[in-house]
Amino acid sequence: MGKDDKKTDAKDGGKVNKAVKPDKFDRDKDKTTKPDKRIDKTLKRAEDRIGAIEASTTVAERLANAAKSSELLSAVWSLPPAQRLMFHHGVNANDVIGDSTPGFDGDKDDAERFIALSSSEIARYQNLLYANGVKGSRRRLLIVLQGMDASGKGGIVKHVFRQGNPMGIHYHGFGKPSAEELAHGFLWRVERELPDPGWISVFDRSHYEDIVMPHVYGTVPEAEWRARYDLINEFERNLVADGCAIIKIFLVVSKDEQKRHFLSRLEDPTKFWKFDVSDLDARDRWDDYMAAWQEVFEHTSTQSAPWYLVPADNRWYSRAVVSELLRTTLKNMNMTWPPLDAGVDPVEARRRLG
Repeated sequence: MGKDDKKTDAKDGGKVNKAVKPDKFDRDKDKTTKPDKRIDKTLKRAEDRIGAIEASTTVAERLANAAKSSELLSAVWSLPPAQRLMFHHGVNANDVIGDSTPGFDGDKDDAERFIALSSSEIARYQNLLYANGVKGSRRRLLIVLQGMDASGKGGIVKHVFRQGNPMGIHYHGFGKPSAEELAHGFLWRVERELPDPGWISVFDRSHYEDIVMPHVYGTVPEAEWRARYDLINEFERNLVADGCAIIKIFLVVSKDEQKRHFLSRLEDPTKFWKFDVSDLDARDRWDDYMAAWQEVFEHTSTQSAPWYLVPADNRWYSRAVVSELLRTTLKNMNMTWPPLDAGVDPVEARRRLG
């Protein structure tokens, strides 16, 4: 167990999880080998396997090499984020330590290298997803990013999708509902931004704001916003049944780290545009917000659409976590490249091309 594993994390609910067994690398590695050396070796193997993908001569070989490279990237983690960071009932979000890095024994350089390699594979799987969508597959992906102000939601999109194809990625930030949006049900504006088949949609804030904000400020009768828990669970359950995978992430940033980011916005003229006094109002009600979010996790973290509570003081760690969750979700869709349409004669097509 690495030093950061001993810190509080989401899965352990504020306690060291002594029941977690060390992974294969921890059991098998030489006692004189430092964790960073293991990570370096594993990333090198993943990089070599990624290089072999383009040299593959068949579709099956390419997909096998891609799957193996993804497995090697996942081996960097002492315990997969999907297990360690998934919300479980009895866990309190306030116990998550913002500057912890559960499951990752490396440093910032290791994480950046991991993200670069993982991003290349995300781009590969994204193209595969898009191709299948063009050919009629209902597969698609929705990523929900939530967190207190300055938790790093925007930076995650830029870093994780750095090698992605804009054709196939839809980003939308939800703010205060407009008059038009308020004239409809609260899910109306969300449904308009859902991913098309083959696409990935990223929500910066989401339909969960329509529970948290009235919970904190009392802008909607309690009976009304509480009824939205069941509506959201049904909404997400139907999406998953229709082929839309959902990754819901709450970035847990500490108050000290948020303060540091707010001050940097006030000191750098190029960041003035990021600062809003309303952010301070929300900070003043930090405990109210976290209590509201705790209730959200308890009511809407389901088997088909669980929440992940990700420590976010170290941006390199939270970005690595999101990259891992995204890549493995796409990989687990078990897609293959669509064949030529029925009736297409490749020999005749080549003849016509001269």
